[in-house]
Amino acid sequence: MPSFDIVSKVDPQTLDNALNVARKEITTRYDFRDSKTEIDLDKKASIIKVTTENSMRMNAIVDIVITRMAKQGIDAKALDMSKEEYASGPMVKRELPVKNGIDKESCKKIIKIIKDSGSKVTPAQMDDLIRVTGKKIDDLQEIIALLRSKDVGVALQFINMK
Repeated sequence: MPSFDIVSKVDPQTLDNALNVARKEITTRYDFRDSKTEIDLDKKASIIKVTTENSMRMNAIVDIVITRMAKQGIDAKALDMSKEEYASGPMVKRELPVKNGIDKESCKKIIKIIKDSGSKVTPAQMDDLIRVTGKKIDDLQEIIALLRSKDVGVALQFINMK
């Protein structure tokens, strides 16, 4: 029986490449001249740490990072934007955790969408991925198209199509 897996993963090397391009853009932009701006990636904890002088620059930097991630093929939903910035002396800091894996609520939402579609497929939750099996590949492709059109709150990738 054909099947595929639904996951939410961010390739750390691709993320690092996107951040390197963002750093290079910030150093060449006129409005960031002589600014003490830093973008660091903690690969173990999967957190992007941004430090700059004021909140206006912080918003611009976050926009640059999201744009560069999109150009590298990383969905903006992979970043947890809920953490607000905080001040540390004259600097403003912000941590952007990178989401890896699908949480329980999103799994339930995805499975409900699949079951409500009426297709003859079976979703099964396995840790941080969802395996969808069906009798026809066409049914699986319909589910992929359906999930791409819906907003489930996480960046989804479809892998292991067999």
